[in-house]
Amino acid sequence: MISRIKRYFLEIKKFSNLKELNIPMHHQIVLDNKKNFQLNKFFYKQIGIDHFWRDRLIWSDKDWSKYVGNKNLETYILKRGEDLIGFYEQEYHNDCNEVELINMGILKDFRGLKLGSLLLRHAIAIASRKNPNRMWVHTCSLDHKHALQNYKSKGFELFKEEEIDFVA
Repeated sequence: MISRIKRYFLEIKKFSNLKELNIPMHHQIVLDNKKNFQLNKFFYKQIGIDHFWRDRLIWSDKDWSKYVGNKNLETYILKRGEDLIGFYEQEYHNDCNEVELINMGILKDFRGLKLGSLLLRHAIAIASRKNPNRMWVHTCSLDHKHALQNYKSKGFELFKEEEIDFVA
């Protein structure tokens, strides 16, 4: 079945209004320095199943390893103790001095706790350290129902909107 979905492209260019990041007790957001593709693969599958993320489902472990091994890609993991909660991936594009937020999400058991907002604020703070011209992301009407508003509430502005066919 083919349906029409909306895809939104958003950007933030001003990083001066960042709120202080208050990470809840017993939680931490850590950079995956080991570049363990199995973490990215796990989050992509577990979070993506609810939002029709499927482009990477056909990837081999070699594809995943190559992707995660990109020196400009960073993956941050939100944890509580040893429990995995969520993640985000962002890539710095040297050629245009931009940061792209590629994927971000919270595992199902931890949704509704404002942790997506926390992760997004962290991603913006990390991106701002590179002093980019902009940080950008795309989301769509299949993503979490609060995704678009979360981006807008953090200062992202819509720069492109389109309707595309989606095969369910």
